[in-house]
Amino acid sequence: MKCSTLGIGLAGVGTVGSGVILALRRNGDLIRDRTGGAVDMQVTKALVRDLSKPRAVALPQEVLTTDWKELVADPSVDIVVELIGGTTDAFEIVAAALKAGKPVVTGNKALLAERGVELFALSKEHDTPIHFEAAVAGGIPIIKTVQESFIGNRIHSMSGIINGTSNYILERMTTAGLDFETALGEAQQLGYAEADPALDVNGWDAAHKAILLATLAYGFPIDPAMVHVAGIEQVRPIDIDFATRLGYVVKLLAVVREHPNGAVELRVQPSFIPKSHILASVNGVFNAVAVHGDAAGESLFYGRGAGQDPTASSVVADLVEAARSLRQATGHRGFLPYRESGQLLPIENTETASYVRFDVTDRPGVVAEIATELAKEGIGISGTHSPVNPESPDADFVDMVFLLHTCSFGKLQATLDRIEQLDCVNSSPVVFRIEKL
Repeated sequence: MKCSTLGIGLAGVGTVGSGVILALRRNGDLIRDRTGGAVDMQVTKALVRDLSKPRAVALPQEVLTTDWKELVADPSVDIVVELIGGTTDAFEIVAAALKAGKPVVTGNKALLAERGVELFALSKEHDTPIHFEAAVAGGIPIIKTVQESFIGNRIHSMSGIINGTSNYILERMTTAGLDFETALGEAQQLGYAEADPALDVNGWDAAHKAILLATLAYGFPIDPAMVHVAGIEQVRPIDIDFATRLGYVVKLLAVVREHPNGAVELRVQPSFIPKSHILASVNGVFNAVAVHGDAAGESLFYGRGAGQDPTASSVVADLVEAARSLRQATGHRGFLPYRESGQLLPIENTETASYVRFDVTDRPGVVAEIATELAKEGIGISGTHSPVNPESPDADFVDMVFLLHTCSFGKLQATLDRIEQLDCVNSSPVVFRIEKL
């Protein structure tokens, strides 16, 4: 088979972009051998912000441009790789490439979660694929697995730890007894968290990834505004301690689950996971996704969720897939939604047991007042506890913890709204799901 060079237009030469260039240089011969000599790829145009800025990977000056339109239009560019992030310029680049008939590879989960409906429509209209393995779980090939290996399965559920920053913070709070702020600062010092870590700790990075997985599994576009998302900002050492004593660990968990009526449950929140479950042992910046298919049964996918080399590995895999599509003319090989619409299960209708922490005024009758409100809605209590702070045993304000039986989230929230109005309750209750996986 004749091997000719395919030109790559690389939008973004930061950490991941540099990793892609290094991977192609390091393993180019290996890729050619494994594809029967059919795939030889070179970066022929690269989009940068500053032409004079020193870079970790040297590129010829004539390859660099600050104009994304020049990159897309360049006749030497056969495939466009978008790695600049954001949802504005990135959208314009991807849309222009699709209209030009140039396959796209992207690691931009926010772009696809928020504007994927428009981009997948363009992909279908112009018969040009979008590949996005790097958008979810770094180097773990979860996209291809769900899209291809599970193509003959009805996927019952996917549960995952898909944000390494939050997972590292929670692990340090668990193993080293750190509070949230200290663990976050440590993650930033080590480069695991950005200077602005909001999307990681507020749950939305994981939510964007979960939306993509759900879209792949169930085939319909999902509005991010309809997804329930809670982050780890309110996790405190007391919560970690309680989880440990009860036989759980605290993880930021993404849950995607199809119900018998066809509605899809999709949520991201801090959760108590049994220590016996394999996801409980996923630590540090690692990610894992458990997939349950009706034919394949339970499968677990585990690996590094971020970083230059793991993410670049996924980008290069998509590049090879895009190159094969161009060379072999086998038709559209990217994702296309296969249902026009579907139904998300309202978060109010989801059900789990719960751990609830109240900040209360320490006086007689507090437990009875809270329990009375819970009883009005038929919410059972499996346990209560009010730990004493040894440094302030006579404090006026204490944390009161309730473990609640399984009930609908809507019923729980309505009850907690009323409890929050009690004179003895000083702030909004903090809720953790207790998961049965």
